Amino acid sequence: MRWQRGKQGTYGNVFQTPHRPKKNETMPKTPPIFQWNLLFLLILLSHFSHSSLADVGTASQYSPPYIPTECYGTDSSQFPSSNLFAAAGDGIWDNGASCGRQYMVRCISASTPRTCIPDQTILIKIVDHAATVASQPSAPGTTVVLSQTAFGTIANSTASSINIEFQHTRTSVHYMINQ
Repeated sequence: MRWQRGKQGTYGNVFQTPHRPKKNETMPKTPPIFQWNLLFLLILLSHFSHSSLADVGTASQYSPPYIPTECYGTDSSQFPSSNLFAAAGDGIWDNGASCGRQYMVRCISASTPRTCIPDQTILIKIVDHAATVASQPSAPGTTVVLSQTAFGTIANSTASSINIEFQHTRTSVHYMINQ
């Protein structure tokens, strides 16, 4: 394609392509429905393209006695009043730095169908190390070992372990969130 020199006009000499519309021609307009569909598609993509900050792991449960703990010894005042707490597995223990950390946890699946309680997310506090809990966890080697209350809030308590989605949070409020 060769460039042609345009006529002298208001803006001086301009270069134009041979396919430039003539004076009375109009450019084809994009139909409004296409513009709205494109806008909807961009919004949809931006909604689903954000990266998730949650991790996936496993959880088991343990029963009392919960004291002594690796984090707080025999100080029972460190347990949340909701009884939504857990012992950290080796993967998140972080040499004790996980003591007091809080996680949003929800059950996403289990080996037995319909084990998870739908739309239940809980906020738990780490109070112990899973390797040193006073009572035996229902399954070894899990990411977290939940208290009986915490486990029973998000899953059928007869299950030995579940798959979870969990996210560290910096909030200091101890309550259950129903999503």
